[in-house]
Amino acid sequence: MNEAALEILQAGGVVAVILLIMSVVAVSVIITKLIQFRIARIGDRQDAEQALALWRQGRADDALSRAARGAGPVAQGLARAFRGHRRGLEEWPVREEVVRYGSEILERLRSGFRVLELIGSLAPLLGLFGTVLGMIEAFQQLEAAGNQVNPAVLSGGIWQALLTTAIGLAVAIPVVAMLGWLERRIERLAHAMDDTVTRVFTPDLAARASDDDGQGPRTAARE
Repeated sequence: MNEAALEILQAGGVVAVILLIMSVVAVSVIITKLIQFRIARIGDRQDAEQALALWRQGRADDALSRAARGAGPVAQGLARAFRGHRRGLEEWPVREEVVRYGSEILERLRSGFRVLELIGSLAPLLGLFGTVLGMIEAFQQLEAAGNQVNPAVLSGGIWQALLTTAIGLAVAIPVVAMLGWLERRIERLAHAMDDTVTRVFTPDLAARASDDDGQGPRTAARE
């Protein structure tokens, strides 16, 4: 830690030290979540799409094998749907099992989000609290000086007081932004899992519509 950082911590006092610890915790959680997301491969949709294409071609065994070997929760959830469908189960118990599996995965991926939420909300408040304490101290020095007020003393006390607010915002802004990005990835994963399972039990209406469009003119011509 360089001298400038040490001076900032000394000027900010205990509040600045607490905010520094909070920032270290937030960075640790974010790095852990990024590694977890990468290992889980939550953005991988290719295996699921290929398995679903095989399923709609009537190649159930190949589709199940492809989904089971696939990386990511979407492919694994799809494999569960294939197994349930091949066993002749109704749609609702198969969906319930996939939803249970998806909820378990999402809950595991969301672990640690609460810590980021607390840091993002408490850091500005803690910085403001440090500012209030610093302003109180500055005005106490102003009162003690009496008629011989030194503007440098007052201005120095004010900027030191405002320093904790700046540190608190510097901690909270990136944490809140990163939390929003992580939550968005979780939402996209949940949507992808629900979408792929739904497509197992529904016909490909887009393909049929294109076939009907192609047959329309020929039918009209025969008439």
